[in-house]
Amino acid sequence: MRGIGFLRARRLSHLAACVVGLAAAAGGAGGAAAANYEFLAAPHTDLNRVYRLDRATGEVGACQYGLKDGSVGVTLCYPPGEGAGPQASSEYSLVASRHEREGGVFRVDLRTGMMSICYVLNEGVVCTPQAR
Repeated sequence: MRGIGFLRARRLSHLAACVVGLAAAAGGAGGAAAANYEFLAAPHTDLNRVYRLDRATGEVGACQYGLKDGSVGVTLCYPPGEGAGPQASSEYSLVASRHEREGGVFRVDLRTGMMSICYVLNEGVVCTPQAR
């Protein structure tokens, strides 16, 4: 004969399975949000620089390969500087011009049509003020 203890244990087991399922779903959703980046190579044909954009915030950074004696080289990264940090929450993208000697890229806001030009200056990425 199954008593109240068995039913209570069964409900708790079901509840625990639901909690685990919800936690897994939330973890999966968080993982998708964490992969919200876009990458674009600079259009300059003699430059091995790649720009990184956070599509939700518009934050822009860049990295490139650098030579280092006695090694395979080093990844040189430039953090967001003036104007390249997080912007108003929106939907951003990167666009390269077709100018083969251009080292920068355009950051565009797909919702408003605003854009700015981002490039590496000294030790960081800078972007012009947004305009339309």
